[in-house]
Amino acid sequence: MKVYLDNAATTALDEKVLEAMLPYLSGHYGNPSSVHSHGREVRTAIERSRKKVAELLNASPGEIFFTSGGTEADNTALVCAIETYGIKHALTSPIEHHAVLHTLQECEKRGHIQLEYAQIDENGAIDMGHLEAWIQAHPKSLVSIMHANNEIGNLNDIEAIGNICKEHGVFFHSDTVQTMGHYVHDLKQLPLDAIVAGGHKFHGPKGSGFLYLNKKNKIRPFIYGGAQERSMRGGTENVYGIVGIAKALELAYEEMTDHQKHVEKLKSSFIEQLREGIPGVEFNGLSANLDKSLYTVLNVSLPPSEENSGMLLFNLDLHGISASGGSACSSGATVGSHVLRALNAKADRDSVRFSFSRFNTQEEIDYSVGKLKELYGVIA
Repeated sequence: MKVYLDNAATTALDEKVLEAMLPYLSGHYGNPSSVHSHGREVRTAIERSRKKVAELLNASPGEIFFTSGGTEADNTALVCAIETYGIKHALTSPIEHHAVLHTLQECEKRGHIQLEYAQIDENGAIDMGHLEAWIQAHPKSLVSIMHANNEIGNLNDIEAIGNICKEHGVFFHSDTVQTMGHYVHDLKQLPLDAIVAGGHKFHGPKGSGFLYLNKKNKIRPFIYGGAQERSMRGGTENVYGIVGIAKALELAYEEMTDHQKHVEKLKSSFIEQLREGIPGVEFNGLSANLDKSLYTVLNVSLPPSEENSGMLLFNLDLHGISASGGSACSSGATVGSHVLRALNAKADRDSVRFSFSRFNTQEEIDYSVGKLKELYGVIA
C-alpha cells in the first residue's frame, strides 16, 4: 500500500485544476503583454483569475500580485517594505519558515534592520505580552508572524496581532502558506498589510503563488525587468499557474467545511490510535490540540528506539508511507529542524510530521498506525 502523508510539503494536483490549466498549456499560448488577439485572450484569463482570488479573500483585484510561490511573495513583502519605508526594527518568531527567517536575517546582515524574536513557550506558543510590549516600544517597525506553523501546526491569532500592529503603525506580514485554502481569510476584516500563498499547498500547481498587499501600502518591486503585475513583478506571467491557483482556491472555498470535517476526523483517529497503541508517544507543539493547531498537521514524537533511531523516515518509506521529519525545505540538510530545536525537543526521540489532505482515507490512517506499531515492537 502507498500512503502519502506529507501534504504540508505539497499536495496532489486536483484534476479539475489540471482541466482549467490545460488550454493555457496548449492552444492559448499568447504572451499576455502582447496587444494582438492571442495576447488579449491570455491577459483576460489572468485578470479573471485575479478577480476570482480577490473575491474569495474579500479583497480588491488591485491588491493581488501573482508570484512564483510563497517564498517569493514573502521575500517581496519583507524586503520591499523594509526598503520602501526605511524600517529599522523587525520582529519575527524563532520558528518561522525559512522563507521569512532567512530573509529577515539577511536584511539584518546587510545592516538594514535590527532583528529580534518573539518569546515562545515550550509548545511554541507566542508570548503575546512580550510581543505587545515590543511593538509598543518599536512603533513604525515590522512584524512577521505566520498564521500556522508548517512543522508543528500551531495556529497564531493573526487578528489580535494585527490589531496591536495597526494601533502602533507597524507593518504586519503573515506567512499564510499553510492556511490558505484551508481557512477563510476575510481581508476586509483582518488587520493585515501582507499575506502570501503557494498554490501547491491546496491542490494547485507548483510554481504558483500570490502576494496580497493592502492597498494602503505602495512598496517597491522585488523583481525588475518589465511592467507585468502593474510594474510590481517583472517577467512574463506563469499563465497556466495563475489559472491553476485561482481554480484551486475556488475549489477549496466551495467545500472547505466538508473538507475540514473529513481531515479533522482522520487526524483525531491518528492521535487516538497512536495514544492507545504506542506507549510513551508524545506530540510536538500544539499539534495534538485540535482547537489550537492546523487540522492538516500532526507532529509525532516517538519513544527512543535503537532500530529506528535516525532511520524512521526510511523505515516508513520502505512500507510505502511518505512523511517528513520537519519542513520539506530542510530535507537532506545535515542539521535538524530549527523548530524542534526552539522547542527543546528531546534528542533521543525521533519526530515525524504527518500531514493530511482531503484525498486521504481512514484505511490509510489505520495502515500507517499499524506499521508504526510494528516498527516499535507493539503487537497488534
